[in-house]
Amino acid sequence: MVVSSAPGKVYLFGEHAVVYGEPAVPCAIERRATVEVEERDDDALRVHAADLTLDGYTVEYDSNSDAHPDVDVAPSLIEAGVGYLNGAAEQARDAADRPNAGFEITVESSIPLGAGLGSSAAVVVAGIDAATRELGVDLTAREVAQRAYEVEYEVQDGQASRADTFCSAVGGAVRVEGDDCRAITEVPNLPFVIGYDGGEGDTGELVAGVRSLREEYEFAATTVETIGDIVREGEQAIREGDIEELGRLMDFNHGLLEALGVSSRSLDEMVWAARESNAYGAKLTGAGGGGCIVALDDTEEAETALKYTPGCEQTFRAELDTEGVRVEEA
Repeated sequence: MVVSSAPGKVYLFGEHAVVYGEPAVPCAIERRATVEVEERDDDALRVHAADLTLDGYTVEYDSNSDAHPDVDVAPSLIEAGVGYLNGAAEQARDAADRPNAGFEITVESSIPLGAGLGSSAAVVVAGIDAATRELGVDLTAREVAQRAYEVEYEVQDGQASRADTFCSAVGGAVRVEGDDCRAITEVPNLPFVIGYDGGEGDTGELVAGVRSLREEYEFAATTVETIGDIVREGEQAIREGDIEELGRLMDFNHGLLEALGVSSRSLDEMVWAARESNAYGAKLTGAGGGGCIVALDDTEEAETALKYTPGCEQTFRAELDTEGVRVEEA
């Protein structure tokens, strides 16, 4: 039996635009998904998944059954979750040249499902790492990231980027632009405060919506390119350790995402609550539609303001996690 974990992430800048080859800067946070894998004597895949939202639920399914998990979560999210875990198992079988290997998989996570914190990427990355190790194969973090990207690309109908999976695999702050993925070595203290509205967005649907706008309106395509320009400005601010500038650019980025139709009233209200409490900046993180916002604030004011914001169900601080996928003690 092998147990691996991988971190979730927030986006400083660049979600949605990264799908079209623009750069993005996601940062790993100290919220992790943990996956325990034990090889079975047959070729079945059985999954036990708990705590995939902050409130938590449990789902069990067998890959040899046609039954769907019976839980109170959007069917599209459950179908995607099943696809991610099936894909992780297939990647492990391929890496070990063991096409008939079966697995007993247990998933635990402190990352809200569908909330923009990279829950699927963390589960896939940890799952591939644990399953390949269980079959006697040790992959590098970059190899795990590549295989995890292939899983997300398949599940998300070719609309995934490498950002989430690469960030989860290597940890820290990273820069992703197309196939070019690299760690950012010198990162200032990033005082993340996260607000969660208790909801979730459908990543595939939201990405498809942006794609439709971009194809219909030239100004929507320009908006996507402008997000890329914000990322480049943000990289300079990171190098200079300019937190105030990072915050201002996060505010710009949120406005453009809102214009692309991927924000929501609850996300906007949390963003404005953080800004009005004198946070350096705030924006949605991830696909949008519901879920989480991230603010930069080195005081307690933004966290306090979010706690009293209607629609905000959870708020917490999250340190930058400099470690990516790792093996845990079984």
